[in-house]
Amino acid sequence: MKNFKLYIQTYGCQMNVYDSDKMVDILSAKMNIKVTDKESDADILLMNTCSIREKAQEKVFSELGRWRKLKVANPNLIIGVGGCVASQEAEKIHQRAPSVDIVFGPQTLHHLPKMVNAIISKKEKITDISFDPIKKFDQLPTPGKTGPSAFVSIMEGCSKFCSFCIVPYTRGPEISRSVEDVLLEVNHLLSLGAKEIHLLGQNVNNYKSEFQGELFNLAALIRLVASMKGVERIRFTTSHPAVFDDSLVEAYKDVPQLPNYLHLPIQSASDRILMDMKRGYSQLDYRQIISKLRKVRPNISISSDFIVGYPGETSNDFEQTLKLVEQLNIDHSYSFIYSPRPGTPASFKEDNVSLEEKKSRLNTLQKLIQSNAFKISQSMVGTVEQVLITGYSSKSKEDLAGKTGNNRTVNIKGDSHLIGEMVDCEITKANLNSLNGQILEYVV
Repeated sequence: MKNFKLYIQTYGCQMNVYDSDKMVDILSAKMNIKVTDKESDADILLMNTCSIREKAQEKVFSELGRWRKLKVANPNLIIGVGGCVASQEAEKIHQRAPSVDIVFGPQTLHHLPKMVNAIISKKEKITDISFDPIKKFDQLPTPGKTGPSAFVSIMEGCSKFCSFCIVPYTRGPEISRSVEDVLLEVNHLLSLGAKEIHLLGQNVNNYKSEFQGELFNLAALIRLVASMKGVERIRFTTSHPAVFDDSLVEAYKDVPQLPNYLHLPIQSASDRILMDMKRGYSQLDYRQIISKLRKVRPNISISSDFIVGYPGETSNDFEQTLKLVEQLNIDHSYSFIYSPRPGTPASFKEDNVSLEEKKSRLNTLQKLIQSNAFKISQSMVGTVEQVLITGYSSKSKEDLAGKTGNNRTVNIKGDSHLIGEMVDCEITKANLNSLNGQILEYVV
């Protein structure tokens, strides 16, 4: 096994990125497997999948069709499919893609070494999509490396059962990790050079765990993490408006490591649609959360999720969403055309909004959000921002790139030794999707 090489393809959310990193950690620790960035060089191909949208799901089978050709050329190649599509479509994956050897769910990735060894020795197909998230965390090794920004999963699963969402069925019910385990992982990541800690969960602000005789919520955990030496910035994803309480508003007031940024999905600003989605809040509830936050953080940037063309969405429903985006100045989004997920309550509703209308509405929404974002970026020109240098710019390998507190990419001149550092940077130009900046007191 010393010469085995692993390639991982990751789709979907930041939780999936985190899980893929853990797959690397456990296979490296248990089997001495090395990572390659070339599919053709790999002995093991793993795909970590997302089932939020239909297109993402179909892309999985398209990619598996390509991988089948690699297996024809190398019959000993091991192919595994993990993540939410694996949980949802386990038997269909084996049927539609016979070249797949292993199908595993988000909560069983810690079994990967055992599954790989079984394939090598027995050549039998394996399926393991059981739910046991806490055991998964207990058995995963500590990270071997990290970047300036590091993910830490603090809870797994979802118990909200929104009418359109498959996640509760693929990741199981909400379970929070212990405070002790979270702090141990954060401390290890700091020792590896992390400066920004990104706390993850499907409903991260519903975190609850006992610690030193008290029940800790997300706000209390944030305060603990902020007290750790070396933590310069804390982010959290994904929040749910129905459980976003005043303790988090107070954390934004008191904790300087929380940047001027929040991702808070609303999905729609129509109360009728929100009720049908079973979201558990109204558009007024959402507005009140943002209002409270802006009293303590006037310049906070708000990011959100939107589903366009949900069954029964009228033009008036959609106009309410546009109105909210404009009035709250939402400047970033993950916005998608509705597609039914098999087995969800919404999938049994008549999908009576035409694809043409869905595309038109999505285009209108995204243009409005892009306009908001550009105006905010323009207002940042001439200001000094704290920027975490994350690596080289995608535009030029001679430049560096970093992230502002409000999650904008800044391209700057600088030496490679600045990667991983938090620097003061004057914003000199606003581009459509990025900023240009100059590090203060930096001499080229």
